[in-house]
Amino acid sequence: MAKLSTKEIIDSISEMTILEVKDLVDAMKETFGVDPSAVAVAAAPAAAEAEESATKTVVLKDCGATKIAVIKVIREATGLGLVEAKGVADKGGNVKENIPTADAEALKAQLEEAGATVELV
Repeated sequence: MAKLSTKEIIDSISEMTILEVKDLVDAMKETFGVDPSAVAVAAAPAAAEAEESATKTVVLKDCGATKIAVIKVIREATGLGLVEAKGVADKGGNVKENIPTADAEALKAQLEEAGATVELV
């Protein structure tokens, strides 16, 4: 028997009715002695942990000498008004929270280019 790829298996399962999937799960329990739903529950914390590490918070440590340029970047990235963006630039702190790592790195680069000191958490 030829080995099926994961995609082929998923495609086959997606064409099944609910009853056919239930029969498949029962057959897997009987054949392998494993409850697939128990495996899915055990994998959930690992997936949540991976999701957490896939997001970052951009923290402004210092706006540097070019405060106006930093304020412009903050306004553009967050949609804040001038007063609010100036407050972030003056006090530092979180610019954006829980954003995808790639977006956080891009924002960090923009802020650093404007003269700020930034950290990803």
